[in-house]
Amino acid sequence: MSARPNSLAARDGAYHFHGYTNALKNEQEGGFVVTRGDGPFIYTEEGKEYFDGLSGLWCCALGFGPQPRLIEAARRQMEILPYYHTFTQKVATPTVELAEKLVGLAPVPMSKAYFCNSGSEANDTAIKMVWYFNNALGRPQKKKIIARNKAYHGVTIASGSLTGLPAVHADFDLPVPGILRTDCPHHYRFAEPGESEADFATRCAENLEKLILAEGPETIAAMFAEPVQGAGGVIIPPATYWAKVMPILRKYEILLVADEVICGFGRTGNWWGSQTYGMTPDLVTSAKQLSAGQAPIAAILINQPVYETLRDHSNRLGSFAHGLTYSGHPLAAAVALETLRIYEDLDIVARVRALAPHFARGMQAFAGHPLVGEVRQIGLVGAIELVRDKASHASFDSKLAVGPNLVRIAHDHGLIVRPVVDSICFCPPLVSTEQQLDEMFARFGKALEETHAWLRREGQV
Repeated sequence: MSARPNSLAARDGAYHFHGYTNALKNEQEGGFVVTRGDGPFIYTEEGKEYFDGLSGLWCCALGFGPQPRLIEAARRQMEILPYYHTFTQKVATPTVELAEKLVGLAPVPMSKAYFCNSGSEANDTAIKMVWYFNNALGRPQKKKIIARNKAYHGVTIASGSLTGLPAVHADFDLPVPGILRTDCPHHYRFAEPGESEADFATRCAENLEKLILAEGPETIAAMFAEPVQGAGGVIIPPATYWAKVMPILRKYEILLVADEVICGFGRTGNWWGSQTYGMTPDLVTSAKQLSAGQAPIAAILINQPVYETLRDHSNRLGSFAHGLTYSGHPLAAAVALETLRIYEDLDIVARVRALAPHFARGMQAFAGHPLVGEVRQIGLVGAIELVRDKASHASFDSKLAVGPNLVRIAHDHGLIVRPVVDSICFCPPLVSTEQQLDEMFARFGKALEETHAWLRREGQV
């Protein structure tokens, strides 16, 4: 038997199978092991500092350092009742309180909250609710789900099918049947020459209606949509987009499920992205910042008409026969409830609105760079898209992996950001300071210049 590896990184490579990772590379090189955090910074076992410009996975709103109030909430709950479930009318105290709090914070009037453990689970469960809803109404054929190109809704079999990114489907036998695709509302990338944002939004809405009519409105149950398409590249909808889409969904009795997993809890400058863009969803899925990334929890908010249908059908059948062992886990619920109280005490929405102009200026400072085609930003989330030619919006050859290479260089400079092809995504903790954002952009600027120098050496620019 071989000797046990010494470093944590080597042990990770020896024993841990990661998601979203080249398994062979991790086995050979070992993992990037994080040992502690402080504000927006994380530190490795070697003591090197990194600014995490993506808040982990779009979730650590309060940063990576210990939060005494959350520690106390978790400790107190562990002492009182470390576990109970939510089956057969049973529930723990903080789960009830969290449900009440979320319904009160909802972007539009909502009736009930249903708890899961991740955004993927929440969207997967929402699909089942939509199917159950239509069966209850005697519409067994009304089951197809519309999702958008470049959407991200998770990676379970159902939510991964909603996701509109090829890598999530490749060799997983996804998507499953019944998932329809409509336009990604990215004006910079998909507008026709000379097409205004308003005209592009009109075309997207018209194409949506054409899809509905071609498939048959009687077969389409719901549309799932993020207010801002986060993991697809921080794609911000054009002006008037939702004002044109919402009437079409209502016309054909198609439910709207707003995926607020990234946008919820202040990220866009409102409590919910749905408020930022005038969406009126029937269901809302949330996770990530619900607990500031500090406990696994997700929630679905359900409006009164949908709830009444689910309720009455569960009465006919004897039960809504869906649930998860850890749904509404009291420890996670207690942490999430205290997280929401912290947000309120910090006036997190006002804080984001005050910091957003500084964030926007930092992003826009790169707009004139020869490699930068578009800068996108709302609240404290944004992306910088790299292009080979600014005038034509022409992208680099994908084989060059320009975005991933820039992110690798940024890592060397102590910055963690996310590439979506050649769009570099930023999502700093909501409690970052102006000075900390300046440090993030300074590190990014160094990586951008080194990337530009590399491409010049390669004769690509």
